[in-house]
Amino acid sequence: QVQLVESGGDLVQPGGSLRLSCAVSGSNLDGYDIGWFRQAPGKEREGISCISNRDGSTHYANSVKGRFTISRDNAKNTVYLEMNNLKPEDSALYYCAADRADCSRTYLLLLILDHWGQGTQVTVSS
Repeated sequence: QVQLVESGGDLVQPGGSLRLSCAVSGSNLDGYDIGWFRQAPGKEREGISCISNRDGSTHYANSVKGRFTISRDNAKNTVYLEMNNLKPEDSALYYCAADRADCSRTYLLLLILDHWGQGTQVTVSS
């Protein structure tokens, strides 16, 4: 079993920056890649980034490419999402998720993954 807890969501001005954290705990963590997803009211869930447990490779959705960076601190069992140049369109509830599937562009399209956190709210004000 894997547990995921997101934190770091906040209200931020357009153009600002924010770092989200995903604390991962449980057993057999090496078998999971971690991804970040978001969902705004009335919108479909969007996969925005993932990171491979095997080799650290990453993938990003086009909507955040060049602005967001995913990283991990293995000693702390934490995955981060560094968000820069935030836009109002980035406002959403952000989730991290763990799945045995390999991080890829396809991974970001998955709607059903093994484990989800409860989410942390990011609001980018105009």
